[in-house]
Amino acid sequence: MHTAPSSAPVATSFAHAPVPLARWSAALAHSLRQALPGLALTGALAFASIHLGELAWFASHGISALTLAIVLGMLVGNTVYARMGAVAGAGVNLSKVRLLRLGIVLYGLRLTFQDIGHVGWAGVAIDAAVLGSTFALACFLGTRVFGLDRRTAMLIGAGSSICGAAAVMAAEPVVRGRAEQVTVAVATVVVFGTVSIFLYPLLYQFNAQHHLIDLSAQAYGVFAGSTIHEVAQVVAAGRAVGEASADTAVIAKMVRVMMLAPFLVILSAWLSRDAAAHGRQGAADGAEGGGSAPQRGGIAIPWFALGFVAVAGLHSLNVLPAAAVAHLTEIDTVLLAMAMAGLGLTTHVSAIRRAGIRPLALAATLFVWLVCGGLAINLGVGWLLQG
Repeated sequence: MHTAPSSAPVATSFAHAPVPLARWSAALAHSLRQALPGLALTGALAFASIHLGELAWFASHGISALTLAIVLGMLVGNTVYARMGAVAGAGVNLSKVRLLRLGIVLYGLRLTFQDIGHVGWAGVAIDAAVLGSTFALACFLGTRVFGLDRRTAMLIGAGSSICGAAAVMAAEPVVRGRAEQVTVAVATVVVFGTVSIFLYPLLYQFNAQHHLIDLSAQAYGVFAGSTIHEVAQVVAAGRAVGEASADTAVIAKMVRVMMLAPFLVILSAWLSRDAAAHGRQGAADGAEGGGSAPQRGGIAIPWFALGFVAVAGLHSLNVLPAAAVAHLTEIDTVLLAMAMAGLGLTTHVSAIRRAGIRPLALAATLFVWLVCGGLAINLGVGWLLQG
C-alpha cells in the first residue's frame, strides 16, 4: 500500500529552526550587559578629560582632551584597573575598537572639501609631500637605524605625518599594533607637538627680526598646519602669531587630515601585498622543507576610512544643520576620548619602559625633519608654482 511521505521531518526542522531576531536581541542584550561597566569607566574618564581640556592652561598649551584621556586611562590602568579588569574588560575593548572607528568616521564632520580651495593646490601639494616623506622616513629610519619593529615605526610615522593621536589610533586597526606600541606613538606626538607650540612662533619672530627668508604670516600658517602634529597644537602655534595665521594653519591642517583616508587605504593595500609576498616565499620554503605554508594575506579595506570620506563629503554639501553638526562633533569628541581612555587602561608602564629611548629618538628625528625638511618643502613648492 502506497503511503504519502510523512511531513514530520519538515515539522521537526521548523520546530528546531532558530528564531534569528529573538536570538540576535538576546545576544545583543547580553553583550550590552557585559560591556556596560567598561563603557561607564571609559565614559567617566572621557568626561573628565574633556572638562580638563577646557581649562585655560591646557587649552593654551595645546593639550587636547584626547591626550588627557590616555593619560588618565594610564593612571587608572596602572593602579586600580587590575581589580576591575575582569568586569570592565569587554566594555573597554569595545571603546578602543568599535567606538574608535565610529569616532574616526564622525571626524569627517570637522572639515569639508571646500577647505582645499582655501589653501589652493600649493597647500595640497605641500601637505602630500610632507606626509609622504615623513612616513617614508619613519619606516626606513625606524627599522634600519633605530632597530624598532615595523609596527611601532609606522604608528610613530602616522602620528607625525598626519594628525597626531587621531592618526595613530586610526592606523592601529590597519597596522594591528599592540596597546603599548600605540601608547608609545601617542606619547611621542604629545612631546614634540608640545615643543612645536613654543618653537614655531619663536622661529617666526626670529626670522621676522633677521629677514632670513621671505615668510609671510599666511605662509607661516601653511607651514605650521602642514608640519605640526595635533590640530590643537596647530591652533595654539598659529594664534601665537595672529588670527590670520591661525585660520590658514587650521585649514592647511584639515586638508592634511583629509589625507588620512587615502593614506589608510594605500597602507592597507601595501601591507596586504607585502604579506602576500611573504606568504609566497613561505610556501616555497615550506615545499622545500616539508612545512606548512602561511596563508596568503588579503587586502583589509579600512571601511571606517571610507566612511570618514563619505561624512566629509556630506558635510561639504552643506545639507546638515549647523546645530546637528555641532552636536555630532561633540559626540565624536566623546567617542574618541573614550577610545583613548580604553587604550590607556590597557597600557602598562612596564611595556613602555621596555620600549626604551629608541621610539623617542625616531620621533625626535622626524620632528627635526618636519621643521627643516617641512620648511624646505613649503618654500620649494611655493617657488615652483611661482616660477
